[in-house]
Amino acid sequence: MLNQLFELWEELAMGNNDKKLNDEFFTHIENDEKQSTNQMDSMLDEAKINASDEIPPPPVCWQIINENGETSTIGTLGNFSLVIGKAKSRKSFFICLAVSSTTKNGLVLNRFKGTLKASKCDVLYFDTEQHKYHVQKAVKRVCSLIGNSNPDTLHTYGLRKYSPSQRLAMIQHAIYSNDHVGFVVIDGIKDLINSINDESEATMISSKLLKWTEERNIHIVCVLHQNKGDNNARGHIGTELVNKAETVLSVSKSPENKNISIVEAEYCRDKEPEPFGFEIDGYGLPILSENWQVKTTKKTSAIGMDEIPPDQIYALVIQCFSKVKDLGYTELVIQMKLAFKSRMKKPIGDNKAKEMITHCKNEGWLIQKSAKGKYKIGAFSHE
Repeated sequence: MLNQLFELWEELAMGNNDKKLNDEFFTHIENDEKQSTNQMDSMLDEAKINASDEIPPPPVCWQIINENGETSTIGTLGNFSLVIGKAKSRKSFFICLAVSSTTKNGLVLNRFKGTLKASKCDVLYFDTEQHKYHVQKAVKRVCSLIGNSNPDTLHTYGLRKYSPSQRLAMIQHAIYSNDHVGFVVIDGIKDLINSINDESEATMISSKLLKWTEERNIHIVCVLHQNKGDNNARGHIGTELVNKAETVLSVSKSPENKNISIVEAEYCRDKEPEPFGFEIDGYGLPILSENWQVKTTKKTSAIGMDEIPPDQIYALVIQCFSKVKDLGYTELVIQMKLAFKSRMKKPIGDNKAKEMITHCKNEGWLIQKSAKGKYKIGAFSHE
């Protein structure tokens, strides 16, 4: 229909004012508008959610069992999660634990548990950075951890030599061409775009992840570097993914022992898992660390508002809005938690972040023009 419309338009533009041709042109436009309207009505009907609808919770596919025996859900089908960390913090070794538990579809190291359904038990593992030799070494670690030299549900791909657009297209094709896929890892999500600070590309990637996970009923784990100067995920893509991820986990080297990497929850919709440490044994495999301590535990973050200088609190507000002009409440809570951990070197939970937002609003450091409107930075003043 579109080609016919262009042909008619070209003839009219060239001076052919035949009434029949003119009528035919506008009939095409009217039909096209009706088709667009019908398509939009159909999309809205599909997207509509009624209070009376019975919508089951998304199936759990990846869990961490805490030392007290309680289970924290890290990933569910229909969502994506994010793993962030500095370069060489051993993010890929931690990802090895995620891939191992979901490939085995059971317990690994008595801490990490995969719970994929039999019909959705295939795991796709994409690496965008490493040479294929090192990608294969990562696969062999998985095989050693699960005691299976060639698991038929694990499909691994090294995408280093391809362009960003090719990597994106290959991942999408692999996801949509296998109905048994339930768990996907993209180690190097930034390599699917040309610039980490391009807002349109960041929106495109997050939209792709939301579309893929919902349409294919899968869980995707993305890996992204943190900034060198702070602990925030890199670029606009980092901000976008943090805001939309089901879970954000950070991996960092212990300041007391560089052989130990510490995994902590930055944000989690379910009960946050306890921080834990892991190291690499003599066989090159990740193992849980014993007798380790981390100074940034949740127990040490019970700080009263009167213990933080006002200018420090305002600096947190500025950092929250370092890449955007305004934030919704949920996004602001996430950014406040990340900013606090980055500047104060101690994590806080949702309740403390909300308390700080209320305090900043009362001081006029945060401005919200309407009850459910977005927040913006206010002027700093303190008596």
